[in-house]
Amino acid sequence: MADHAQGTDTPISDPNASTSGTAATSVNVPDRPALEGLEDKLSERWRTEGTYAFEADTTREQVYSIDTPPPTASGSLHVGHMFSYTQTDVLARFQRMNGKNVFYPMGWDDNGLPTERRVQNYYGVRCDPTKPYVEGYRPPETPAKNQRDWDVVSRKNFIELCEELAVEDEKVFEALFTRLGLSVDWSLTYRTIDNVSRAVSQRAFLRNLASDDAYLAEAPTLWDVTFRTAVAQAELEDREMPGAYHRIPFFTESGEQVIIETTRPELLPACAALVAHPDDERYQGLFGTMVTSPLFEVPVEVKAHALAKPDKGSGIAMVCTFGDLTDVTWWRELQLPTRTLIGRDGRFHAETPEWITSEAGRAHYEALAGKTVFSAKEVVVAALKEADLLDGEPKKITHPVNFYEKGDKPLEVISSRQWYIRNGGRDAARRDALVSRGREVAWHPEFMRSRYENWVEGLNGDWLVSRQRFFGVPIPVWYPLDQDGEPDYEHPILPSDEALPVDPVAEAAPGYEESQRDVPSGFTGDPDVLDTWATSSLTPQIVGQWSHDEDYFGTVFPFDLRPQGHDIIRTWLFSTMVRAEALNESIPWKHTALSGWILDPDRKKMSKSKGNVVVPTDVLDEFGSDAVRYWAASAKLGADTAYEVAQMKIGRRLAIKLLNASKFALNLGATEQNVIRSAEQAAVITNPLDRALMVRLRETVEQSTRAFEAYDYARVLNLTESFFWQFTDDYVELIKDRAYGGHGEGEQASVLAALATTLDALLRLLAPFQPFATDEVWSWWRAGSVHRAAWPGLAQEVTGIQAASDGGDAGVLSTVAQALGGIRKSKSEAKVKQRTEVRSAVVTAPADRLEQLRGALQDLKAAGNVTDLSLVEGTPEGDAVLVVSDVELAPAEDQS
Repeated sequence: MADHAQGTDTPISDPNASTSGTAATSVNVPDRPALEGLEDKLSERWRTEGTYAFEADTTREQVYSIDTPPPTASGSLHVGHMFSYTQTDVLARFQRMNGKNVFYPMGWDDNGLPTERRVQNYYGVRCDPTKPYVEGYRPPETPAKNQRDWDVVSRKNFIELCEELAVEDEKVFEALFTRLGLSVDWSLTYRTIDNVSRAVSQRAFLRNLASDDAYLAEAPTLWDVTFRTAVAQAELEDREMPGAYHRIPFFTESGEQVIIETTRPELLPACAALVAHPDDERYQGLFGTMVTSPLFEVPVEVKAHALAKPDKGSGIAMVCTFGDLTDVTWWRELQLPTRTLIGRDGRFHAETPEWITSEAGRAHYEALAGKTVFSAKEVVVAALKEADLLDGEPKKITHPVNFYEKGDKPLEVISSRQWYIRNGGRDAARRDALVSRGREVAWHPEFMRSRYENWVEGLNGDWLVSRQRFFGVPIPVWYPLDQDGEPDYEHPILPSDEALPVDPVAEAAPGYEESQRDVPSGFTGDPDVLDTWATSSLTPQIVGQWSHDEDYFGTVFPFDLRPQGHDIIRTWLFSTMVRAEALNESIPWKHTALSGWILDPDRKKMSKSKGNVVVPTDVLDEFGSDAVRYWAASAKLGADTAYEVAQMKIGRRLAIKLLNASKFALNLGATEQNVIRSAEQAAVITNPLDRALMVRLRETVEQSTRAFEAYDYARVLNLTESFFWQFTDDYVELIKDRAYGGHGEGEQASVLAALATTLDALLRLLAPFQPFATDEVWSWWRAGSVHRAAWPGLAQEVTGIQAASDGGDAGVLSTVAQALGGIRKSKSEAKVKQRTEVRSAVVTAPADRLEQLRGALQDLKAAGNVTDLSLVEGTPEGDAVLVVSDVELAPAEDQS
């Protein structure tokens, strides 16, 4: 197909502007329209012409801003990426056509553990922050197979490798999203580890610190022993694990036994108290008294607390510091001693703790020193058996155990110094404020708001944001060292705003020299990095240029839309609300659209571990982008959706039909000059069948516009597709003779206006869903891009469609189509060709249906090749609205 000159596009800030731009000079329809090749051709055209470019010289009222989810680029491509990002893109395209200046960026979430693990395995390196930086370091071409033989590099060298590989991974994602037709402005990209993001993240943290929204504390911390890092409550995952209840006696001063049941007998030396419910009569006499632990012979007090469950086990619990989060609550509220024994490596401390004083107790602990939790459990259980201190055999159970969502071993609770951001977990007023903020946001679907509120109201601690990793945003803090070389954590050294971003491990503290690092009276840098969510929670601020260009920020913030998965409401959505409340005293966006999961045909969530993941490129190669987008947009927001090849086949059929039907309509003589845009122009549409089509078009446009405004794009697709098939299968089949001029110029003008107006509107209605096929057809007879044309529901154009539909009866189209169907059915049953002449036939129907038929009788007879058609008033049997009977076909010899 020859290239077309592109005219001036419709200004996106003017919703009432002409939908067409400069008139195309001619209609140029290819002989063989095809979907193949459109994705590459049009993607390049859109990028070259800036079809989706955001205009920065704007006002907030003109802008529709999207806080696009930055995918983890170090992860593998997944069919779910096509699913959720298509749903966002459909909404973005509607808003652009609806006159908005759409701010649609793309980010890459490339800091954190996933990137670290990928870099380690890809290059064969591991990080040691104490190593010096090596200028120009390159990893070995062939990584060592054994991890012990990997290169050990500085944190700065490791970060450089992370950034290098992340950029390559991001190119793969960008290619996928481009092929999928995302209308992203690719000049608005960012990375969560680039200099801008690091500076914004550190600046936000420092402002949180200045306002007492961030603080450093020594406290019980969920800890992953594999990755050697703290874990936040939002990153927890319960997994069913096998275990066993062990019935173990503690001893009163009089020698009586108090039986407890525990799944963690190895924590006996860390026991700080026994706890029972205050109303439990079995133990009320023991409250305030001391009992002694078996083996380790440590006295502990029996206490009362409402969280104890009388119906669980023996009704009295052993409180250890710390076995789980309930132990943390009891420890805090009952002011128990801290008896931490498990270190960051997941092993028991080598030194016997001071609270174990008896010779026998110390001997038992020495058998545990340095052992893993698993080995320690075996030792303790064996010792209990040997001392006849187990009441019966352990009872095997399956119970939920806390894991880090990316971890392989159960979490431990250890005491450590960490940074926290206040999130309402320990502050009822702050918690209530965040719930109220959630109610200012429009949720799509609405019921998802309860997930947010349930999470906020169930928080039991502040947000732990420090991580013991390497590739992340460094915590921008140093600590002065006293004369003994001990850090003064109460008086941290902070960088100037102009110095951001900083890396305290690689840069000297302000006012110090590097030679003073880690020496008495010198300084030390905080070795930790911020949790990846602590940076991702600032995506509106990062891409909106907060703290850098406040005027620019004001044109996009608060954003109009946050699209994301429903599974990360508790992490990304909530954390973004926390930061916007603290930094901007605002909601971060006005709407949030929650996508569901992709399920395999057996309705199971797709995951690499299950081996049921579909590779996106394979799907796109087989069906094409418009087909895949059709499947994604068929699913409502929030709905978990099965991967369905059948839906993609339907979407491909729709795109192909759009090409072929458009070719047919344009070849019939429809042109841009035929498109009705005003009441005066509408007078040309006179035929009842054409006016019936205009009624259906008006209804489709009105209902689709309302649905899109309600973020119900799936309904828009359903409405538009239904109308499209009625247009192609019914209307186009009925009007061919009239379009060719068989009934005079007036009738031809009427039908061509209806054809052109409907095709023009259909292309724009389908454009958000099938951008490639629609823009290809648009180029055959129009200038510019359909994606910069106005949505057909805008006021100026509706006036023309409404005028063209005045006095029209939508039932004319469906009634005439049913009559034609009856005639064709008779020919099929007679096993003759559809072009066979019908000498005579009778249509029996109620009076109102007959009146509809009379208005389009010429079209019906021409389409069915009927010579004589009698209309008889009557009521057909059953549910039929009309019956075609007494069909007399011309003899076969009369057919040529």
